Amino acid sequence: MSSLLKRVGTTYIPVANPKDSSKWYQNVLGAFENYVDHDKAILDFADQSFFLVRAKEGERLGFTDYKGNQHFGVTFEVDGLNALRDLQAELHENGVSVGEVEDRGHAGNNFVFKDPDGNVFDVWSELRKS
Repeated sequence: MSSLLKRVGTTYIPVANPKDSSKWYQNVLGAFENYVDHDKAILDFADQSFFLVRAKEGERLGFTDYKGNQHFGVTFEVDGLNALRDLQAELHENGVSVGEVEDRGHAGNNFVFKDPDGNVFDVWSELRKS
């Protein structure tokens, strides 16, 4: 059976201040801002649309699994291990909280990073085949 769903259109990210967060995503991740107001910012990056939505204090993207481990809600992809290490170094140089490069027992390597609101994201060194 072929999938009727073609792609993910938008990801929503909870933030404290959409205008400030939008600036961070533009400066650090190269996002393009399409719209911003007091309640939300609409950005394009990583070939997708992201809404930064003003949320209640303490709201974060992600979840805690049954073992108590924190999980990210989004994994970004780069083209190879060198690109992964370069991005990790660039984020670190920009003051972003980044984790170590990990081998999780599957193809490629990963690391995690956090935005200023504490949202955790994953980056994978393998490009998904389209």
